[in-house]
Amino acid sequence: MPLLAFFRIACFTSLLVVLGSQTKLAAQEDQSITVYQYRNVPDDKIDEFIKRETTYWSKLAEKAVKDKTMTFWAVLEKVGGYDMANSSNFLFINTFPNIDKAAEVFTNIETVTGAKMKDMETYSLSTTTSQFFLHDQNWVQDAKADPSKDFNYVVMNYQNTNYSDSMIGLEKKYWEPFIQKAMNNNQTTQMAWGNAIVLQPMGDDIKFTTVSYDLFKNLQDALMHQWDPKLIFPTKGLNMIGKIAMNRPAIAVYRVVKVVSTPQ
Repeated sequence: MPLLAFFRIACFTSLLVVLGSQTKLAAQEDQSITVYQYRNVPDDKIDEFIKRETTYWSKLAEKAVKDKTMTFWAVLEKVGGYDMANSSNFLFINTFPNIDKAAEVFTNIETVTGAKMKDMETYSLSTTTSQFFLHDQNWVQDAKADPSKDFNYVVMNYQNTNYSDSMIGLEKKYWEPFIQKAMNNNQTTQMAWGNAIVLQPMGDDIKFTTVSYDLFKNLQDALMHQWDPKLIFPTKGLNMIGKIAMNRPAIAVYRVVKVVSTPQ
């Protein structure tokens, strides 16, 4: 069952927890919620899983974007990994401008997709390993970038800190202008950058509280990020970020399978 269908069961219970979170985000105008859902799909079911998601569930996402009940829907496939048999290999990312209206996405599913539920469901093909609620914060991209051609791989950086707001603020102050200029001046192979703060779940067992993501055109660039040797990095800001980070970030690379989003 894709993330969209999962919400019909889980989103309202989880929403109560999200709304109770003590965070400065409540004062912000943008109250959108982004959901990361991680799935494990056996090797022999991956082709059918991708087929159903890109053929049927993307149509539901397209309608939701048109109806403005969703602004972003994506399916990402992990490249490589550790303990792969017992971990997720797919990531769904969905952004809702008003999560209370998420249920509206699920009206007339078979009519919208043109398929019977038994032929399009992916719940039987996968196992949900975890789900997170986040709020997207900052985003910049190469002024010359064409998302449909240039955003093919994503490097997810999972960061753990007791000072999430400070981490996001430091990245915005020091890293955002640096990476924007480097991309625009062709001094990096990176095509875009963004970050987000985790709303729920929280606790000692959760290994990250913020996420930043780097987008690349191809896998070579994602694995071996190239920089202009003349670049001067924002050392002061990076040192400040390092001081509030609890440990090294966990990093995972994903291939972009399919994206549906509000036109920029």
